[in-house]
Amino acid sequence: MSASANLAMTHLVPLAAQELDKNKVTPGVLGFVVFAALAVGVWMLMKSMNRHMGRVNFEEAPEAAADGAAKSGAQRE
Repeated sequence: MSASANLAMTHLVPLAAQELDKNKVTPGVLGFVVFAALAVGVWMLMKSMNRHMGRVNFEEAPEAAADGAAKSGAQRE
C-alpha cells in the first residue's frame, strides 16, 4: 500500500469509530441480499406449487364404477 493511501486510511478510521453506535445494529447489505434471495426462492416455490396443483385431477370416479365395485363386494360375502 502506498504511503498516501495508508495516511488516508488512518485518518478515516477514527471518523468511522466515532459514528458507530454500538447500541444500534443493522443487517447491512449482506442481510438485504440474503433476505432478497430467500424471498425470490419462496416466490419460485409458490409458482411451482401453483403449476403442480393445476395439473391435479380432483374429479371423483364415475357412479357406475362405484356401483359395480359395491355389487362385486356384496357377491363375495
